[in-house]
Amino acid sequence: MRIVIVGGVAAGMSAAARARRHDETAEIVVLERGPEVSFANCGLPYHVSGEIADAASLLLHTPASLRAALNLDVRTHHEVLALDTEARTLTVQTPTGLDTLEYDALVLAPGAVAARPPIDGLDSARVHTLRTVADAVALRERVTGGDRRAVVLGAGFIGLEAAEALRHAGLEVDLVERADHVLPPLERELASLVRDELTGLGIRVHDGAAALRITPGADADVVELDDGARFPADVIVLSVGVTPDTGFAQAAGIRTLRGAIAVDDRGRTSAAGVWAAGDATVRPTAVTGVSAPVALAGPANRAGRLVADDIFGIADARPVPASLGTAVVRVGALTAALTGANRDALDAAGIAYRTLHLHPNQHAGYFPGALPLHLVVHVAADGRLLGAQAVGTEGVDKRIDVLATAMRAGLTAADLIDLDLAYAPPYGQAKDAVNLVGMVAENVAAGRLRLWYADQLEEVRAEALVLDVRSATEFAGGGIPGSLNIPHNELRDRLDEVREAADGRPVRVLCAAGVRSNIAHRILVNNGFDSASLSGGIQTLRHWYGADVDRILTPEGAPA
Repeated sequence: MRIVIVGGVAAGMSAAARARRHDETAEIVVLERGPEVSFANCGLPYHVSGEIADAASLLLHTPASLRAALNLDVRTHHEVLALDTEARTLTVQTPTGLDTLEYDALVLAPGAVAARPPIDGLDSARVHTLRTVADAVALRERVTGGDRRAVVLGAGFIGLEAAEALRHAGLEVDLVERADHVLPPLERELASLVRDELTGLGIRVHDGAAALRITPGADADVVELDDGARFPADVIVLSVGVTPDTGFAQAAGIRTLRGAIAVDDRGRTSAAGVWAAGDATVRPTAVTGVSAPVALAGPANRAGRLVADDIFGIADARPVPASLGTAVVRVGALTAALTGANRDALDAAGIAYRTLHLHPNQHAGYFPGALPLHLVVHVAADGRLLGAQAVGTEGVDKRIDVLATAMRAGLTAADLIDLDLAYAPPYGQAKDAVNLVGMVAENVAAGRLRLWYADQLEEVRAEALVLDVRSATEFAGGGIPGSLNIPHNELRDRLDEVREAADGRPVRVLCAAGVRSNIAHRILVNNGFDSASLSGGIQTLRHWYGADVDRILTPEGAPA
């Protein structure tokens, strides 16, 4: 049996290794267009920064080591030009000319290439991508060779890592993002924290803007944005997304969706004897069921392994699970992570949900170094966890991993209350942040807690009394104009003031993070008021409005 695998790295090499463990007699051929078949592509930015000093550390295996360990026939610098699914042959460009290769089973793992938007001057020699070891080495040479000014186009995961790496290496960095906030998959109120961290690192952020043209020059290129901004660049990193590298598969008639190879839950394509896995594939995602590519190493590795099981007809082979898209990124002192669907995806899919905002400390408040962990969680009406995101200095990955596991296991939000999580003061709280998500979700589901949101502020100010239950000192530092300040521990004795100020209107309560306002909400409801509590409190309000918050909050809530 001859198994041919097109593309190495995550999906392709996982499929090859698993296939060999199933059958010692199979001929397994891996075709890789580039010079490396197995490398740590997620580590590339950290070589650019100098944190991973030796680029050789990024090379996991070579053709020789794979031949010795797994008896794989790995052929680098072999590019597939054409595929005939009826004849089961591939036309391959090799270093010595064209070759035709037959197969019994074919695995397509060609990955993706950097997207190239229509920007004038994009062919400048100063423009680089960050997809291969050679890319990382070339950028590191620019960094160590005297370049001082960098522009990164695109503020997704790779763009953020590239910007941080270049800044870490001492360059001036301008980061450009066409969307209205950096890291577009992240919710707006958390992305503002990432933006602030980037600014704190000295990175100039241009969000809501796109590169219009690049004008090459003798000493530097000039990048011009569509908002009129212009700045010089010694090096430019293009990171505006990726495109599935599937031209030969599409030409062969294999079904694709927006350029990505459509596969079922076994990795099978529309052609008999052909499987696919990794960044070049598309299938329904776990939460919304909407088909979308998931360009992440973890899902690619696991899919490659499961595809090999299906090729050999393993009796207890498991299907390839729909992806939750769990991801994490470091930005300066912060970590941002997410799993499941965000608002945009849920809205597009027409899925109803309620959003929870929490700001618990990452560990016990009485232990030195306690800092807020900012959580946004989307919950369906039936309690299903739809998506979760977090930003903070510590413990972010732990909480998102727990929530991702809960989602995979089919736990409801209320089930989170009962999770038995490790606790000691340096690591968490007796009521862990994940437990608190469950408690808040249960209160909302049971009607014990009613929420209002930062984006409803103008409507709330027009139609309701805003009651701020923080301390007088906190309120003096900035409040919503026209709001009434009564500290939560004085509220029971001052309900007449609330009635008079409300004058028949609903009461909308807020505090710093939502804990005290929940207490106040229960007091108000039990005394006959129409009440709701601001989800996440003033912290979420600040994060939602970002740089515009100064026009929202005024000293002592005075009229603006």
